Amino acid sequence: MPDVIIEEKDRTTILTLNRPERRNALTIELLTELTAALDAASAAPQKRVLILRGAGQAFCAGLDLQETTVVEKAHRSAEMVAKTLLAISQTRLITIAQIHGAAVAGGAGLMSACDFVIAAERTKIGYPETKRGLVAGLVMTFLRRQLRERDIRELLFTGDLISAERAREIGLVNRVVPPNELENETQKIVEAVLQNAPVALANTKRLIEELWSSTVKEDVERALRHHMEARESAEAREGIAAFLEKRSPNWT
Repeated sequence: MPDVIIEEKDRTTILTLNRPERRNALTIELLTELTAALDAASAAPQKRVLILRGAGQAFCAGLDLQETTVVEKAHRSAEMVAKTLLAISQTRLITIAQIHGAAVAGGAGLMSACDFVIAAERTKIGYPETKRGLVAGLVMTFLRRQLRERDIRELLFTGDLISAERAREIGLVNRVVPPNELENETQKIVEAVLQNAPVALANTKRLIEELWSSTVKEDVERALRHHMEARESAEAREGIAAFLEKRSPNWT
């Protein structure tokens, strides 16, 4: 089975993360498949909307930390996360994250890079990187565009997960609906988007990006340096080991 299932519906492409047994944890292989699918959808002239969702009990639980313990894969993994976030944020398509269960760390990053986020009730969302000795650098450019600084500090400094309802209150999520309404609510967004002129919509999306003093690409490149520095630290080795061993980390 592929790590990303591709479904085509008229002018919409639906990409489903497909590692349900690992809560769709992100691997190099999955991220490679995801960016390839994003690029293909963006290159198809008839496509206008992209929906990103997850199979099983959760949207995405973040990076597969087992893979990050392999030195030769750690750098490649971080680079692929950066490449994927850029692919999502830079596509001309209107992107919708349809989340449920959990969107955590790298999974919350994928969500944050999308134009819309529709969440099922009781979904847990957060950026617990500091609990693992890591820095949530790659997502920070999206958070600073979407949230108040106080809320960013609370999310990143505590590392605590928040409810979908709280995420909507602070502006991280557009809409929260019962789980059985998730598909219908997403489709409402799709139908509204498709009523608009495609070139005008693409230009509007590009202008939103250009009005910022720095581009997402510049921000992600800067953040990747900080992220990689943290990944190579003793704190990250201890934090990831503690997570995998299901114990509290021993910070020194």
